[in-house]
Amino acid sequence: MTSPPTASKRAEVPQGPGAANAGNHQASGHLTGSHANAGLAAAVLGSMGVVFGDIGTSPLYALRESLHHTSTAGATRAEVLGIVSLLIWAVIITVTFKYVLFIMRADNKGEGGTLSLMALAQGALGRRTNSVLLLGVIGAALFYGDAVLTPAISVLSAVEGLKLVSPVFDNTTLIVPIATAILVALFVGQSYGTQRVASFFGPVMALWFLVLAVLGMRHIGDDLQIFEAVYNPWHAVSFLWLHGKIGFIVLGAVFLAVTGGEALYADMGHFGRRPIQFAWMMFVMPALILNYLGQGAMVLAHPETARDPFFLMAPSWALLPLVILATAATVIASQAVITGAFSLTQQAIQLGLLPR
Repeated sequence: MTSPPTASKRAEVPQGPGAANAGNHQASGHLTGSHANAGLAAAVLGSMGVVFGDIGTSPLYALRESLHHTSTAGATRAEVLGIVSLLIWAVIITVTFKYVLFIMRADNKGEGGTLSLMALAQGALGRRTNSVLLLGVIGAALFYGDAVLTPAISVLSAVEGLKLVSPVFDNTTLIVPIATAILVALFVGQSYGTQRVASFFGPVMALWFLVLAVLGMRHIGDDLQIFEAVYNPWHAVSFLWLHGKIGFIVLGAVFLAVTGGEALYADMGHFGRRPIQFAWMMFVMPALILNYLGQGAMVLAHPETARDPFFLMAPSWALLPLVILATAATVIASQAVITGAFSLTQQAIQLGLLPR
């Protein structure tokens, strides 16, 4: 087996003014005090621009698609509470507990991702077993599937917000070409590299998560019963128990809320564990949960908004700016999985699973 992937491609984050004089304050050459804090802040902002784009845009479509599977007559209060509870607890359990707090502790010389985990498992066993290799390849294939799906569904969902801005866009003859043009431009610009993209996209994603939180808080008061979706996960369990096949289909839509968790782990080599964990716990996860709660409360109070709960959260004057911001965020979401796919491919080459 070839040597395992290293952290040689870890992005170097600007340390802010005065970084050049850091050596005057410490013999080891490592940043301390305010310089270290500035480095962490820059890495957190950069990770928000690359790592969290995919999972950060899930409120655009996750609740909407989940509600569409309930019934033609519209979702009942119990169903709305159950689906919102499924979304929130999927984020908490799958992303927070599984990836951020547990799996990210397993890195291969700073690198994350399925293949790094496979290399660690093979090292622990002392040999290259076919079963571990097969599991690693299957996991990588599933992530590639996510990387194919996410750009299309994310960008298309954002552009579809134009339907609420003007009836001119209420047909696919305009929506699909616009989304296609955006995706082509995204892939053309991919060659500029992760570090430059992160420095540009980080502030945009920070604004996006702030808007998610504000929109959610704006509507949580529509129906305070929505808080039961958080503190009483029985709503999620009972929904799956009572709805049988439909519950299983809805669970597939709920999974859209956690796509990007693997990208979060695969991109660990770019920014390090601590900045990603800090950004998730302090900014990204609270914004997502607040937004899902706000969407759910609005649907409970106004069932007709279930057709597009995300964009209908915004006041009419803010709808077009929100569509523009959502489109920018979905471009970044696509960037996140593309970067993760690149990391995975590089690791596969280093492990001898793909040719150079």
